[in-house]
Amino acid sequence: MEDTVKIALIGAGMFGGDVHARAFADLQRVGISGNLGRVGLDRWARDLADVRFSLVAVATRSEASAIRAQGDYSAWTGHEPKPYWGETPWEEVLKDFPDLDVMAVATPDHLHTEVTLAALRNGTHVIMEKPMCLSIDEADQIVTLARKKGLVVAVDMHKRYDPDHLRIQHDIAKRIGQPIYGQAVLEEPLEVSTSTFKWAEQSDPFSYVGPHWTDLIYNYYRSKPVSLTAVGQKKRLVRDGINAYDAVQVRVDFDNGMSIYFHNNWITPDDFEGPVNQGHEIVGTEGKVESDQQYRGLRFWSNGGGSRTVNNHMTRDVKRPDDSNVYIGYGVDSITVGLVAVCRMKFLGEAREDVDGIYPTPEDGRITVAIVHAARLVRDLNFKYLQEGKGAPVTARFGEDGITIVDPNRIEEGPEAVFERIYHKPI
Repeated sequence: MEDTVKIALIGAGMFGGDVHARAFADLQRVGISGNLGRVGLDRWARDLADVRFSLVAVATRSEASAIRAQGDYSAWTGHEPKPYWGETPWEEVLKDFPDLDVMAVATPDHLHTEVTLAALRNGTHVIMEKPMCLSIDEADQIVTLARKKGLVVAVDMHKRYDPDHLRIQHDIAKRIGQPIYGQAVLEEPLEVSTSTFKWAEQSDPFSYVGPHWTDLIYNYYRSKPVSLTAVGQKKRLVRDGINAYDAVQVRVDFDNGMSIYFHNNWITPDDFEGPVNQGHEIVGTEGKVESDQQYRGLRFWSNGGGSRTVNNHMTRDVKRPDDSNVYIGYGVDSITVGLVAVCRMKFLGEAREDVDGIYPTPEDGRITVAIVHAARLVRDLNFKYLQEGKGAPVTARFGEDGITIVDPNRIEEGPEAVFERIYHKPI
């Protein structure tokens, strides 16, 4: 097993059980070299051609889901990862596989931190779903421990690897001049918040899918946030007894002078023609870019099936001669780059600082976590004040002195009460 990367998958729901598991299955069958040209890392294709991958464990909360994930993986590969289940199944995984190379974290958002820190303490690299976590203090713990241990924590920010977005980043963004303003929209189907996830009340649509866009905009320009405001609405989900936000709107101002509006919901009707509605646009001093990620140009309809659109960029099956399927797309690419970083460290003797430029790092993830954390606080205060007829005046400020919540409605408590420093380290 010296030439093998041993992986454990923690969480096998919508994304873990599909995208992660399918990606690992292909790696187990044929290795990683075939994926590298897609992400511009073919320089290491020959070096890593003989590296093997093995999913040694899959862990979920329930026994049924763990056994199901094991069965799916066996059907794809003929290999059965050991199943685990329970409240903290990763603890047993690490006991049984102390030399585990990679922990893939696809748990609900609010459970990312505990799994990740346990893996890092064990000396195990991490590939994790976005957002990295929901608290800036937890983000600092992850960043600090990953640096101390010299380990990879790759955050799955797969929108970076959408070929349209790569064209914008490396070409179009330069043509449109200095960015002025823009918007990004990602609207999820109602089933996500009502049936797919049982933890909607512990999250919100911006915390759940907004990180994709905040990371993409940050990655385009490498510009940090300086302020934000946020509002949210609760009307649809409360009808189903779910005390969660239907939609959240956040405006973030960046230190390069641009303002971006982020719009997210998870109440899109189930009969909408696409899996999600999504797109973004940026206006610059010399032009504008518009990118519709929902309607890519392929539309079809059938009797009884309605009109449908599909996103063949995210993931798609490609037939092999034996009639099995290769699973490719930018959803897989984001996992690939983290694994290349791990392989270069394990087999080529490189250090973490040598590979940090090829994947979304925890330091990158920390920027998004800061935005998500501040937006959650500002949104809740503004929601409360709107209910009281006091408007939505609360904002957040980012800087070298940390994160400050600015609440003009507290002026009657004195000038010092208007500003609440929730975080004291530089952003």
